[in-house]
Amino acid sequence: MSETGAIKRALEPVRRLAGSNNQHVAIKDARASAAEQKPGSKLSGIEPPRSGPRPAGLPAEDIGAEATTPDVASPRDVAPHASEIELKLLVASDRLADFNNAPIIAANARNKGARKHLKAVYYDTPKRALRRDGFSFRVRQSGTRFTQTVKTESSNDPLRRGEWEAAVPSMAPDIALAMPLVSDKLRTELERHPVEAVFSSDIHRHQRLVDLPSGTVELAFDHGHLTAGDRSLPVSEIELELRSGSPSAIWELALRLAEHGSVKPSIRTKSARGFDLAADAPPRTPKPPKLRLDPSISLDEAFAEILRSCLLHLLQSLPLAEDGRDPEGMHQLRVALRRLRSALDLMRSVVSLAKLDLMRAEAKWLAGRLAGARDWDVFRQETLRTVADGCPSVTGFDTLGALADERRAACYDAARLALADRRCQYFVIGLGAFIEARGWRSDVAPEGLARLAEPAINFARNILSAQHAKVLKRGRRFKSLTAEQRHRVRLAAKKLRYFADFLLPLCGHGKSAKRFSRKLADLQQELGIYNDMATTSSLLADVNAGAIGSSMVAAAITGWQAHATVGVEARLLKAWSEFAGAKVPWSVDAAEQPIKLVQTSAGWLR
Repeated sequence: MSETGAIKRALEPVRRLAGSNNQHVAIKDARASAAEQKPGSKLSGIEPPRSGPRPAGLPAEDIGAEATTPDVASPRDVAPHASEIELKLLVASDRLADFNNAPIIAANARNKGARKHLKAVYYDTPKRALRRDGFSFRVRQSGTRFTQTVKTESSNDPLRRGEWEAAVPSMAPDIALAMPLVSDKLRTELERHPVEAVFSSDIHRHQRLVDLPSGTVELAFDHGHLTAGDRSLPVSEIELELRSGSPSAIWELALRLAEHGSVKPSIRTKSARGFDLAADAPPRTPKPPKLRLDPSISLDEAFAEILRSCLLHLLQSLPLAEDGRDPEGMHQLRVALRRLRSALDLMRSVVSLAKLDLMRAEAKWLAGRLAGARDWDVFRQETLRTVADGCPSVTGFDTLGALADERRAACYDAARLALADRRCQYFVIGLGAFIEARGWRSDVAPEGLARLAEPAINFARNILSAQHAKVLKRGRRFKSLTAEQRHRVRLAAKKLRYFADFLLPLCGHGKSAKRFSRKLADLQQELGIYNDMATTSSLLADVNAGAIGSSMVAAAITGWQAHATVGVEARLLKAWSEFAGAKVPWSVDAAEQPIKLVQTSAGWLR
């Protein structure tokens, strides 16, 4: 059986479980949400509801007919839609219309839907203050209706964003309507620097409603383009937005559409693409989201939050890695995959499922396809540049650099092929479905379910202690370890770093936790530098075979690194000594005990 077939079969229990996970949660009024903020707080601090239908603050779009002529709403009618739950599937433009005939749509769509022509202008200050604070601000025209929309970036949920709408009389924005939603600092900046048009979108949309057992999803088949000055970017995608029910309905529908043809899951908005188009810049560099888990959270909920943060990091990293202009993109994508594998390792100690092993194997497969691109990024951007600057009298660096660029380009082409592979698409979409349906609960013995219901803090202490002990054991007599043995220490320390990122928030946020995390990060960094030096020799052998006159440059690099190893060794030994002697912050008898909190109707109390 093929890898794709294995993934589809492994996810069948997830699909069945998704059908029983139907939840309805009401959405707060945007004005009430804004009023609940403390002075100076940012909108991104608001926790939107987990799911919910689109409310009727603005006249609802009629998607029960082929075409509609909407009424004009009151200019000051602010919609109480405080959240949207949405996934995009990027599709080749010549295949977009064909997805309308996918079996899942033909069997479950309410009708033929509605077609619209949507024009929008996106606004920001000259210094992009709104985008810097995580907002997008647009006015969209649909027929005779003009709708102003403010959206916020996701916090730790890959599909969720804040969204507030208001009817306006024209394409001119009314910034006053957005003022209650922003911080005092941003409000002052908006008052001093008026917004300006940055780019526009021209989209033809075909909307349909699809009813599944787990929820109702609004499908929007979008094709058109974004325009910023003399630059243009085509748009061809399917938006899946939850109208009611569980978010698992979105992933279920995405899986079924993936069976019909090639789709790339994405959470990158038209706003993000348009601003990057206007700036002629690569996508933003993502960073791993910081987890803030409640001390009393159950292990089951902790697993869901950890996996959700891994999925968010993965989806944020994909566009930048594929773009290739910023080497950090490939690095962050590989970090996201390593974090995910570590999270799955965490779960295997509680629930031993074939699906966990399959997802871990798929993450390892994809990371392997990206390794060459990352190795050449480090060699070209760091190693070669550093030695060339330090050895100006040595000739041949330009020739070696050109050869390295060729190898790097070939590795990036291979990486893009892997990212476009349907195996990768099934893996990412299947991971989302697994998380939302809590797929790890299936086929678990009663004692396993009981462990999932226990407080996560107990599990955190045990797993951190065990992994910490493993690192110390592998690093015993560290100074005399071989390169291969130090590599094994690096792998164990890296896993401990990810475990700590996931679980230390459960153990408190005091100084001891910060000290330990810093010493662990320092050790991992020094071990990484040591490992990069070992990788350089194999890369040099690759390019040196076809490089005429490059032997002198290769010798210069080898000599430079041999000399640098002396300093690296001293720093590495120091980092190991400080880490090995650091007091762990998760033990019950640690100097700084985790604060015990009790949940009440008034919130969390000491």
